[in-house]
Amino acid sequence: MRNSGFTTAGADIAIVGGSVAGCATALAAHRAGAGRITVFERAAGQLADRGAGVAVHNDRYAELAAAGYLDASMPWVRLTTRRWYVRDGRTPFGREIAALPFPFRSSCWGPLWRELRRRLPADVTFRAGATVREVAATADGATLRCEGEGADDTHRYDLVIGADGYRSAVRQAAFPGVRPAYAGYLAWRGAVPCELLATLDQPGMPPSGWAEEDCVYAVFPGGHVIIYRIPDGRGGHRANWVLYTTPPPGLDLRLDTPTSLPPGTLSDALHTHLRHVADELLPPYWGGLIRLTPAAERFVQPLYDFTAPDYVSGRLLLAGDAATVARPHTGAGAVKALQDAAALERVLHTVRERPGSLAAYGSGRGATGRSMVELGRRLGRWLVLETPDWPALDREALARQWAASDASGTFGGNELR
Repeated sequence: MRNSGFTTAGADIAIVGGSVAGCATALAAHRAGAGRITVFERAAGQLADRGAGVAVHNDRYAELAAAGYLDASMPWVRLTTRRWYVRDGRTPFGREIAALPFPFRSSCWGPLWRELRRRLPADVTFRAGATVREVAATADGATLRCEGEGADDTHRYDLVIGADGYRSAVRQAAFPGVRPAYAGYLAWRGAVPCELLATLDQPGMPPSGWAEEDCVYAVFPGGHVIIYRIPDGRGGHRANWVLYTTPPPGLDLRLDTPTSLPPGTLSDALHTHLRHVADELLPPYWGGLIRLTPAAERFVQPLYDFTAPDYVSGRLLLAGDAATVARPHTGAGAVKALQDAAALERVLHTVRERPGSLAAYGSGRGATGRSMVELGRRLGRWLVLETPDWPALDREALARQWAASDASGTFGGNELR
């Protein structure tokens, strides 16, 4: 695709979605010299209140900080080691079967969004509580019909960027029929204030849990839980956990259509299944940590993945989860969204001199998206759907199996080129 006369300078650009991908993309458009930028975000509340953990590989952090999309002043927890535990019936932590390098920094989704939102200049219009209902491409732009703020209005834009997540209205307009596919299992999520971990202490254990720099993988037949510390915003830490396993038998959930189960909506059957995993399959300490999260604060994400056939269709562009959803095993969801923005900034700077720049964004980021989807599927098969005999593995065997699943070496995200 050629740019069909598109010039960034002075362009009227709309961004659908105002979360991390949307704010980063708006920042990219501003830096590239767009004339007017409008961000449409359907949520009316403060996105900064979301507290899910985010982990960023050190190399990807350095690249994105240099590009101006991460801020070194944000609170982080430095992680260095990934320790794998399996239940052994004798020790609270379980038996450690491996310790592998884990060069990551952990933070929270909310502060990351808040920092990106703060960087947007005052002349970027951020319309919270505005839902985009229709997207229509034209020969020289696109139109949006938006509901919200007491109005139903339609406007034309020179360029529309979809950063509106896995149920993207922009992707539906660009590539009708492309939709995420259910992966066959769920991710339970929660967090625990670290001061509560003292209630799990037992004689002979380190006080209040495990080393700050450790990321824990506690594995069992049919799944695993990942646990690491994140800042709590008050100078302390929370233990962030994500548990992957298949749904309990007979669970009445319609998962063919992308959905999520926010806090307070989980059924009794789901809570019962989580208690079974925590009490019977995980080592006691890690299962007890999960149980410390109040039931009303737990939430579930059925896992989906897909990638759009291209990130560009005429004057419609895709970024973040609107373009590609890879399973969280890749450790690169937020990274890929920020990299999309950084790549788009460079493209928008050069679109006047290079008519094929927008197409280059589509093909380049599309290749990255496909590689992350494939990595997520390989890791999902190994870590959830076709788990090995965990107790039989030692460090060397586990490292070999990990290397076979991450054959491309892109866990944590591809290098930003």
